[in-house]
Amino acid sequence: MTHKEVMDLVEQINIPSAYHHFAEGEVVNPPFLVYLYPSSNNFSADGKVYCKIHRLDFELYTDKNIKLERQVEAVLDKHGLFYEKTEVWIEKEKLYEVLYEMEVTNG
Repeated sequence: MTHKEVMDLVEQINIPSAYHHFAEGEVVNPPFLVYLYPSSNNFSADGKVYCKIHRLDFELYTDKNIKLERQVEAVLDKHGLFYEKTEVWIEKEKLYEVLYEMEVTNG
């Protein structure tokens, strides 16, 4: 999956989003989504990277919006992506972070 394809996925969710973080001083009210590639899990063959596999995280920040979570999951399901989901409460921000972790191959 190319970065452009990932960006297209993010656009289908249809809420404010940014790669890694929003620009300093940019005020974005929740809900919003941040996505990033925090690591890789490459497959090797003959001592070389045979297949590039990137971990892709979608961080959904919301005041607990089940409908929006289902919307994100519907987009991921539509594109056949396997994901794990976790959730934490961020006391300082008074928001939930719902984290979707998946792996994508470099297209």
